[in-house]
Amino acid sequence: MDAAEFRRRGKEMVDYIADYMETIERRQVYPDVQPGYLRPLIPEEAPEAPETYEDVVKDIERVIMPGVTHWHSPYFYAYFPTANSYPAMLADMLSGAIGCIGFSWAASPACTELETVMLDWLGKMLKLPQEFIAGTSGKGGGVLQGTASEATLVALLAARSRKVKQIRSEEPDLSEAQVISRLVAYASDQAHSSVERAGLIGGMRMRKIPTDEKFAVRGEALRRAIEEDKAAGLIPFYFCATLGTTPSCAFDRITELGPVCNAEKLWMHIDAAYAGSSFICPEFRPLLDGVEFADSFNFNPHKWLLVNFDCSTMWVKKRSDIIGAFKMDPLYLKHDHQESGLVTDYRHWQIPLGRRFRSLKMWFVFRLYGVRGLQAYIRQHVKLAKEFEGLVRKDGRFEISADVVLGLVCFRLKGSNDVNETLLKRINAARRIHLVPCQLAGRFVLRFAVCARTTESRHVQQAWQHIAELASEVLQ
Repeated sequence: MDAAEFRRRGKEMVDYIADYMETIERRQVYPDVQPGYLRPLIPEEAPEAPETYEDVVKDIERVIMPGVTHWHSPYFYAYFPTANSYPAMLADMLSGAIGCIGFSWAASPACTELETVMLDWLGKMLKLPQEFIAGTSGKGGGVLQGTASEATLVALLAARSRKVKQIRSEEPDLSEAQVISRLVAYASDQAHSSVERAGLIGGMRMRKIPTDEKFAVRGEALRRAIEEDKAAGLIPFYFCATLGTTPSCAFDRITELGPVCNAEKLWMHIDAAYAGSSFICPEFRPLLDGVEFADSFNFNPHKWLLVNFDCSTMWVKKRSDIIGAFKMDPLYLKHDHQESGLVTDYRHWQIPLGRRFRSLKMWFVFRLYGVRGLQAYIRQHVKLAKEFEGLVRKDGRFEISADVVLGLVCFRLKGSNDVNETLLKRINAARRIHLVPCQLAGRFVLRFAVCARTTESRHVQQAWQHIAELASEVLQ
């Protein structure tokens, strides 16, 4: 394919994508294929001779689309949103074309510098404490990770490194292995599975802290666990607080937890993967009160801020803590400016070496929507969730299972777990809308998350009507 054909085919692909987005609600939101559906549709081996572009494009609808779950359909209410916008798609195209691997400043200065500035822009939108803003001389700053799971792991490993150095400076006779064997980390019993997985990858003992009736961790519960573990000879070193848990969008009480972590010299990491986007709205910013106690903070603009996957923003108060855990400097990666004090080499802030030019997406989206446009988008989703909550509350057969704070509604039929499981199976088998469940206090609960950029009131009303009708069938 030469440049002339690329121009032609590129325009055709933009038209295909625009048509897909404009007509997505007419597609069945959840596929009805069986495992292994795809293999018989394509040859067993790659073609020896080149095929035509027309043949490839024809196979998109024949091979790919039948197996796609349409996350951007206004009838998709599962998990949490995944962001999608035309400005971000255009920026992704440019990122792919530039194709730089931004592991150091020298590898592509614009890739590094735009990321630093975009994380500062977003940090200021969130009104983060000044320590998290890089500026031109700050000790902290922001970095783009691939996912919140990576951010949690990076924070855990940085915390481990910092604690090992601290303990060994106090007790030089202890080996690194001896210290690590006594370390213990903490997270909510409602925390995302990726937090526990970070402990597995990092070889760390992880203790789950029980939550209150609002599914939130309180300061006293953490303090008790720390005291028990210290009495047993363990060394507490890390706590992952969650703002907007995956099951119910609950908020750990970080104004209580932060002082406990600071007093006990635990690294406090805040995971706000979904909810963090809402903190750009003044009415939701109080949910982030207490962030001043944290060592690191992370959320996913690729969930709810119109920046396509992958784009997970992470801030640290002291960049030296994170760099100290990961820094490796072979000769082939050194460059003339790395000791200038003005340069960030992001390879020291993450697990992989390579990284794409992801900040282009943030730059395009922030400029083309503006802060007010992004706030309006968040508020619309919250309004739609409140509308759905109202519909549920009007039907005496149902109950709301957790506070509706943002764009997630947890609800269930009054009655057994079995009847709710049956309802969910009927909903997803019909394939008109898509939901997933959670478990809260031993009860099987349905989650309704407003996800698509194009979701409107009429979609929510249709979804509720469908759920109510299926509930009638189940209860009969």
